[in-house]
Amino acid sequence: MSDALQDILVTPAEMAAIDQDAARSGIDGFSLMRSAGMAVSAAALRLFPAARRFAVLCGPGNNGGDGYVAAAALARCGANVVVFALGDPAMLKGDAARARNACTLETGAIAAYEPQSGDVVVDALFGAGLSRDLPDEARTIVERVNESGLPVLAVDLPSGIDGHSGEVRGASFIAAHTVTFMAAKPGHLLMPGRARTGTLEVFEIGIPARLVTARSGDLRVNTPAIWKHHAACLDPGTHKYKRGHLAVLSGGQMSTGATRLSAAAGLRAGAGLVTLASPADALGVNASHLTAVMLKEIRNAADLADWLKDKRLNAFVLGPGFGVGKKARDFTLMLCDRALVLDADGMTSFQQGRKELFEVIAASGGEVVLTPHEGEFARLFSEIAADGALSKIEKAQAAAKLSHAVIVYKGPDTVIAAPSGRAVVNANAPPWLATAGSGDVLAGIIGAHLAQGMPAFEAAAAAVWRHGETAIRAGRTATAETLVENIPPLA
Repeated sequence: MSDALQDILVTPAEMAAIDQDAARSGIDGFSLMRSAGMAVSAAALRLFPAARRFAVLCGPGNNGGDGYVAAAALARCGANVVVFALGDPAMLKGDAARARNACTLETGAIAAYEPQSGDVVVDALFGAGLSRDLPDEARTIVERVNESGLPVLAVDLPSGIDGHSGEVRGASFIAAHTVTFMAAKPGHLLMPGRARTGTLEVFEIGIPARLVTARSGDLRVNTPAIWKHHAACLDPGTHKYKRGHLAVLSGGQMSTGATRLSAAAGLRAGAGLVTLASPADALGVNASHLTAVMLKEIRNAADLADWLKDKRLNAFVLGPGFGVGKKARDFTLMLCDRALVLDADGMTSFQQGRKELFEVIAASGGEVVLTPHEGEFARLFSEIAADGALSKIEKAQAAAKLSHAVIVYKGPDTVIAAPSGRAVVNANAPPWLATAGSGDVLAGIIGAHLAQGMPAFEAAAAAVWRHGETAIRAGRTATAETLVENIPPLA
């Protein structure tokens, strides 16, 4: 995979335009189809060398053409291959018809396919461009194959997954492996498509990288390439204040644990100093658990205003365990001109007053990051969440534009979006990251990055990626406490 394409995500519409640009540039479409089909056949032989039979299911479009090329290549290699078609193969046109005519294997009607023990199913029914529910005939065969438990090798995207949103269109194959072409699509990374894609292999079929990058928008996979230029190693001559002073605001004495997790994560993630700002009733319990994290009594808005006179305080986390209500709103509005991670209770406190929050963010010029999970997103951005026509990426982008803040829309397919429209989708988080306190740790890592001077979008993207790597290091038995202990170096 060329470096120029490594992190790119292209929508199905962008991929269709790329294909058209390739054709206009004089690249033979059938040569691209042949490369795609050969890549599928190579993956099938490499991944399933003990297969008794490859059952290639071909659809009525170019995805089906890829399938016919793959079937013919597998047969030439001596594999046992059967081919079944959805619809009438005689109705195929263009390159797909040429691929079908070049395949000398007998083709049966798809309804006739009966899964057998030892089969590997090659799914070439529909690709990433699918934007409607599967037809009944295809749905029947998808359900039959899924019930059989046979391994599925998907061509481009498991049939039934919307390449734009990752949603299931009526039914979809559950693939063990997917081979796609030139660049990953949103449907590969967004749930539930991500869970049904299996391992993903991106194969370059001969379209020049310049044509792909010319059509790709502001969407990328979240990798260090996105933010590494903001994460250079610290100057050996630096001191703690150059590494930033992160303040984490604590709730009352019965809800201090989440705040301490954020503070500990912020210190571990690289902030030079971390101070836990605590109300009077929580000072004792917080003090009994803190060592390197400092403690400051902040009882009310007047105390906070006085503390903010120290300009070395350059990043804040508000929300974990803080409590919902007026105090959270007042504190937040005072902090919007700094670098601020607004999490959990901090966001929920603005469910009925978000307009004021968004106006203050826009006017203050601060670096604000909002970190909603599904429920918090629905509370703060109810009209966006309810729009079923939008993908998760588009919802995050719309929320970022509305709020004037960077949005970290959390989940197994976390999306980070900036008000400018830039967005990245995270792909390195293991499922065991879904544990109590995990979000508090993430908030602290984002805060540490902001304290060190990273711009809000890069700070959030780097933290989400680092959070995923942390969980991998911590292992399947990870808890929030062990996550803090396993935060890896950023650079």
